Amino acid sequence: MAAAALTLYAVWFGLAFGVRIAVQVRRTGSTGVRGLPLDAPPIEWLAGALFLCGLVAGAVAPLLALLDAVEPISALDGPVVHAIGVVLATVGIVLTFLAQLAMGDEWRIGVDPQERTRLVTEGPFELVRNPIYSAMIPTVVGFALMVPSVAALLALFALAIGLELQVRRVEEPYLLRTHGDEYADYAARVGRFVPGIGASHGVR
Repeated sequence: MAAAALTLYAVWFGLAFGVRIAVQVRRTGSTGVRGLPLDAPPIEWLAGALFLCGLVAGAVAPLLALLDAVEPISALDGPVVHAIGVVLATVGIVLTFLAQLAMGDEWRIGVDPQERTRLVTEGPFELVRNPIYSAMIPTVVGFALMVPSVAALLALFALAIGLELQVRRVEEPYLLRTHGDEYADYAARVGRFVPGIGASHGVR
């Protein structure tokens, strides 16, 4: 199962970053990668560091399991849990990529405070404000269930906290500054990660 998890992880990473960046370059001539400016506030660096740690740990966890370097969590290490993990990871991979494509030319990794892009509210963005992140979490949960270990749970925890900080402290304030009432109205009617949840408290 560790080998399967590594394979699915490679597919996820390849689609979400490699293929999506290639599509963006073909469409716009830009990679869409903005990263972090050196003068970014500490909270942005923390969000970015946790996100990166979660991604790296997500790949390391099944590799450690493959090498028998970590003990599985016995309560979760069974065929039914593994099967649920495969389904979650597979569905999450597909949904992550589709949500990325739905952003069209506005897709970015990171935030450039000086850049103004169109506010995307159609497609999956009609259901939740952050469908890419909404799909990433079940993907990583799936990986953790495929190869349950402390390392896998730490990867999930780091990624989840990183995404929360990125959305609440970086992206939402940027979108509110950039789009004003248009974003405030959108946030008031559409949930943050889950349809109907976090809508009325989307901008704080």
